[in-house]
Amino acid sequence: MENSEVAEKGERRKGGLITMPFIIANEAFEKIAAYGLMPNMILYLVGSYHFSVAGGTNALFIWNATSNFMPVVGAFLSDSYFGRFLVISVATVIVLLGLIVLWLTAIIHSARPPPCDPRLGNCAKPDAGQYAFLFAAFALLSIGAGGVRPCSLAFGADQYDDPGNPNNQKVLLTFFNWYYASVGVSLMVALTVVVYIQNEFGWVIGFGVPVGLMLFACVMFFLGSRLYVKVRPDNSLLTGLAQVVAAAWRKRRHRGEGEWKYYHLKGSKLVEPSQRLSFFNKACIIINSEKEVNPDGSPSDPWRLCTVMQVEVLKSLIDLVPVWSAGIMIAVLINQHSFPVIQALTLDRTLAGNFQIPAGSFGIFSVIALTLWVVLYDRAIVPRLSKYTKNPRGIGVRARIGLGLFISCLATVRSHKINNSEILYMNFTNIASILYVYFLCMTCIDDSEIGRSLQVDMTAMWLVPQHALTGLSEALNAIGQIELYYSQFPKSMGSIAVALFALGLAVGNLAGSVIVSVVDSVSRRGGRESWVADNVNKGHYDYYYWVLTILSVVNLMYFILLSRFYKCFEKEKI
Repeated sequence: MENSEVAEKGERRKGGLITMPFIIANEAFEKIAAYGLMPNMILYLVGSYHFSVAGGTNALFIWNATSNFMPVVGAFLSDSYFGRFLVISVATVIVLLGLIVLWLTAIIHSARPPPCDPRLGNCAKPDAGQYAFLFAAFALLSIGAGGVRPCSLAFGADQYDDPGNPNNQKVLLTFFNWYYASVGVSLMVALTVVVYIQNEFGWVIGFGVPVGLMLFACVMFFLGSRLYVKVRPDNSLLTGLAQVVAAAWRKRRHRGEGEWKYYHLKGSKLVEPSQRLSFFNKACIIINSEKEVNPDGSPSDPWRLCTVMQVEVLKSLIDLVPVWSAGIMIAVLINQHSFPVIQALTLDRTLAGNFQIPAGSFGIFSVIALTLWVVLYDRAIVPRLSKYTKNPRGIGVRARIGLGLFISCLATVRSHKINNSEILYMNFTNIASILYVYFLCMTCIDDSEIGRSLQVDMTAMWLVPQHALTGLSEALNAIGQIELYYSQFPKSMGSIAVALFALGLAVGNLAGSVIVSVVDSVSRRGGRESWVADNVNKGHYDYYYWVLTILSVVNLMYFILLSRFYKCFEKEKI
């Protein structure tokens, strides 16, 4: 470890608590800058770039999908080739560049289509250059996120990982507590302060603030450069899994199962592979020990001989695919940021006096509910519930994932127009960080005004209970997913749990984009108005959410079947 090498040379010891402000500041301000853009971005796309609501939603889905997929690439590059410090350094600068490009789209008038009145239908679409300018900003932000998000926590842990220190566990816990606290505070600031600035002072200042915050994050991170422990890259998990597949394929014709000897590292508890998915067992058999194993015990060709541990990790990953797929639908719902903002604009958002809660800030209630539930569950519910369930975590991981799916089915309220009156009723639909409120006030809308989205004389506080439910469902389901994934892999490979969850979010975003596109295309056939029309009063968002309801209920039934017949919930840790 670099710490010991430095100590032997008599130089100042690197790492430790002194690095905490630099690392946490970088992560916190990157979160504020990145997540502060998302709530109001649909308003920017619709108002300044003349996207349709459906088109803007699709663009944001794809942007989110890319941002959630890129961390897998970033983790691979940092672990295999460049190391975490270099990847974070380059990625931080790329995020800053992305924010600057987005800021320029608001500053430079020619970067956007000319202003127009949407009621007159004279809005020009962006040209190719304007599209390229906007999407270049999104691409840079996604690439940068791919380097910062998967590496920051691990890089911070590198600074405190000193097995020789008897207080090492306590120091690590302190860092993790501060790290997660900073993430929570960052999300709250992003959803309140940054969104409020955008609403009150416009896009130039609203995008300029994240640029300033990200510049400060860069400066802070690089100021601590000389203090960091910089662990050298090693073989990544993805490389190891690819080696298993390659080795098993190269030995696919080998026979003589009874005579097989299995390769494992010294001290490993896994000395023989399991018999499930036995094809991959060939990757760890030793056919000729003199040719395949070096004198030091390492494989002469890791693409022909793998450890039993590598084989079992790949099997566990394959085993988890069905359960992982059940999380895609809730990822669709977690990442719908556009429609809630559009819907909130139609309600009375006055909180006190003349102050109005920004439409993009209602997501804060999900974050608050999630945070309160985590604290309440860990500190109050688990100690009492574990006495009855005999489970140290209170509720088993299977029950928590399923309960999260079920509670998300209660997270939507909708209003439906019948006989020129407004009927408010509950529509139980599986929605994880969105809610649907479609309030029509037919007594104040006539035919001449039907092309406008008018504000309804109903408080937006009706949205709070549904956001709270979505936060609760996300806390149960998302944390349950990650805990399940962690339980299937050795501690040294725990990063795959986060990678799997992030990949699920990415696939969920792509699926969400497909759903919106299909609903928009099918519903507008025959010259009819699209269900997801730009005008809330004119479209049928209620029908769109019925589509999500059906898909979500089917997904819940799918998970229930998996939980009955799938064994990974009871499987012991490797």
